[in-house]
Amino acid sequence: MWACFSLVSRLGGKSALTFYDIIALRLGTASAILLPFVLLLSGAQVGNVIRDGRLWLLAILGNLIYCLFVYHGFKFAPAAHGAILLSGLQPFLISSIIWLIDKRRPNRIRGIGLFFIAVGITCTAMPYFSDGSAESLLGDGLILIASISWAIYSVLAARWGYPAWTLTCAVALFSAALYLPVYLLWLPKQLSTVPFATILIQCFFQGVVATILAMLAYIKAVSILGPERPAAILALVPIVTGFVAVPLLDEALTVWLLLGLLFVSFGSFVASRYGSAPVRR
Repeated sequence: MWACFSLVSRLGGKSALTFYDIIALRLGTASAILLPFVLLLSGAQVGNVIRDGRLWLLAILGNLIYCLFVYHGFKFAPAAHGAILLSGLQPFLISSIIWLIDKRRPNRIRGIGLFFIAVGITCTAMPYFSDGSAESLLGDGLILIASISWAIYSVLAARWGYPAWTLTCAVALFSAALYLPVYLLWLPKQLSTVPFATILIQCFFQGVVATILAMLAYIKAVSILGPERPAAILALVPIVTGFVAVPLLDEALTVWLLLGLLFVSFGSFVASRYGSAPVRR
């Protein structure tokens, strides 16, 4: 799902849709699916969730800031750049944030795993970043900000320990409540200029797969393994994206990609096996 996210988001970025449109399709679709489940809860339960400031903060970090920067970035940067910057950097960003917040450094064996991931990500990135244009670099910078926002979200979600279903619903619905009125009233729209199939693809993948299914799976993994171990596994996403791009986008299967697969696979295995346990507050 994470590998396909970069491909589908880049597809949307290359279309006539604005990145504001893609965010609206994501949040609108997810809200339409999740809202009936929330309405089954009691008023007291809903009120407790709405009054929880931490959930609002997670919604802003994990959806609003993340989406605004990542979809804007995919207007300029290729899918492979997004896979590397979004997922490939997560092991290092999350370990750095945990270090800053908890003063807890990665142990020696995990450090070895991170080193091999770094080598593998560098190998994978070589063909893509060696000849980047100014426009591509702008997209890379925007996606990097989104990646940092997601890493902070991941660490805080692990610390606060919300159930995966509660967090998924809150992040989607709170973000929609903040964003959709602004989008409908003031932001530019290009929905009428693209084929219905394009809108349908973005609705299904961004609203159902990315916002609900991937979020549930990721938060559940974080609750079991802590934030560092799933992040190490996410380092495999650029490799998967690169291999999918071979038949889908007619890109070459390079030696760099094969070396990246070797190093990242080994590093992810080591780093994910020796990550920290969940931190609860």
